[in-house]
Amino acid sequence: MLYQLAADFIVLLHFVFILFVLFGGFLVFRWPWMFWLQVPAAVWGALISLIGWTCPLTPMENSFRQAAGSSEVYSGGFIDRYLVTLVYPDGATREMAVAMGIAVIAINVAVYIWFGVRRKRQTNPLSKVRTD
Repeated sequence: MLYQLAADFIVLLHFVFILFVLFGGFLVFRWPWMFWLQVPAAVWGALISLIGWTCPLTPMENSFRQAAGSSEVYSGGFIDRYLVTLVYPDGATREMAVAMGIAVIAINVAVYIWFGVRRKRQTNPLSKVRTD
């Protein structure tokens, strides 16, 4: 029972990490120090998709499932097992994984450009001068 709970916790942790990789840049608007956590996470997430690595959380989850006596142990990565089946029910291709990696990069670059422009406007005294 404890191993099954640990495996389920790893799935939840994995999902939260993926959300952080994709959308964590928005947290930087509220907490600028999050930049130092989110950028390395985004780079890691993009590399996993682009290069085809397996996230260390996947074998950890599988180990807990095996210890629990579950037959739910799977090959491939978390994205293949859980997310791709939601987005692409027929299965994943290498091109889809690369597209997901590119999407991670594009989303984060867009958010950080937006953040930089917004921050520059807030700190630039000339941006507050009205010319009506």
